Amino acid sequence: MNTIPGNTKSPSQRIGVKLAVVIAIMLGLMVPLNMIDSTLKERLGRRNEAVADITSSWGKEQALIGPVLIVPYRYSYKTLKDTVIKGVVSKVEVVETATADAWFLPERLNVDGKLLPEKLHRGIYEAVVYKGDITFSGKFAAPDPASLKLDGGQLQWADARVAFGVTDLRGTTDALELRFGGDAYRMTPGTSVGEMPDGVHARVGAKAKAGNLSFSLKVGLKGSGGVSFAPLGVENEVRLSSPWPDPSFKGQFLPTERTIKPEGFDALWKVSYYGRPYPQYGAQALPVGQLQGSMFGVSFYTAVDSYRMTERAIKYGVLFFTLVFAVFFLFETLASLRIHPVQYTLTGAALCLFYLGLLSLAEFIGFGWAYLGAALASAVLVTLYTSSVLGGGKRSLLVGAELAAIYGFLYVTLNLQDYSLLIGTVGLFAVLSLIMYLTRNVDWQQY
Repeated sequence: MNTIPGNTKSPSQRIGVKLAVVIAIMLGLMVPLNMIDSTLKERLGRRNEAVADITSSWGKEQALIGPVLIVPYRYSYKTLKDTVIKGVVSKVEVVETATADAWFLPERLNVDGKLLPEKLHRGIYEAVVYKGDITFSGKFAAPDPASLKLDGGQLQWADARVAFGVTDLRGTTDALELRFGGDAYRMTPGTSVGEMPDGVHARVGAKAKAGNLSFSLKVGLKGSGGVSFAPLGVENEVRLSSPWPDPSFKGQFLPTERTIKPEGFDALWKVSYYGRPYPQYGAQALPVGQLQGSMFGVSFYTAVDSYRMTERAIKYGVLFFTLVFAVFFLFETLASLRIHPVQYTLTGAALCLFYLGLLSLAEFIGFGWAYLGAALASAVLVTLYTSSVLGGGKRSLLVGAELAAIYGFLYVTLNLQDYSLLIGTVGLFAVLSLIMYLTRNVDWQQY
């Protein structure tokens, strides 16, 4: 190996300096990579604002709780009051009355719904929303005042009502009519339950005193993201169907039966009251927090979120730099080439542009095609540039093949989320093994 005139460093010193320079370049390339990541977060925030704007007009994610039978009751309690007797203030025990609500959950609850999702756009951004009809049916057992340690006279049957919780009433498309015990009741806004303010209610009066009263309620519903239900019955059966091919089942209970096809899904939940923490009736405040904690349902999951996938791809940026620069460094070592730090930097800049191209294209043509376009542009650019840097077509083709393998490996890793760590580890082990094999006979002492 020839010594550069005026350079008094030994070969081993020169290779050590070059290695330090390459590492410094890699660290410097983290700056534009972080800038691209900041741009991604800004675009993601803008997308989320657009989605929130769409869903605020259409309807939010819906959580449906009900029906619940509410019966007011009177009770007496003793208290001390200040009383003035002959000019002297003293405490006197008096008996006062107040009103509270007893609540009863249905004996059986059946839910049957068909939801039709669609995509709404605001500029280049889209949100998944849905509309459809959901029918609630079942029956209430006869309310038993003795179970609440009340007598029948305390219960104000004339003011009995049925409450139904709906997260976003703007998503109800038709007037709601409750059929209860064979009669029809128009439901009005508000649940009249302080702990569950969002929803509707209907006054059913003394009809609630009878036993084995059946009910049904058809809800025309619009919403976004997903829908969920509370298992209020002793026996609960919920059946949902939709042409959406990528459902994400959520909550405390998974479907007992499910069929997922490219044409859509059908799901059936069969849930008993043993899996929840609240009883079928109570004389205290309705435990809305516990009701919400027991909910289950489905989200209309978007299989490929281009922003999240791009964000994950950026995390592999250092790996890209390391593998490509390692090939350059091996050419310098094994083929006695000299590659200037500027050439390292320009190659790294081309690798950074892959991520910017991926982010910008994915907003218009989807992640898969965007990835292919950005990878081709980056690989062709680096390959053409290295054809002169490395002094030969075969060497540049080797770099191009390496980039194709890296981009292909990364795409597979991104799409196999559950196995990404395992696949990444195996890939790195294979690359390190190949480098060790190629350099097994190199006498590093001469450099």
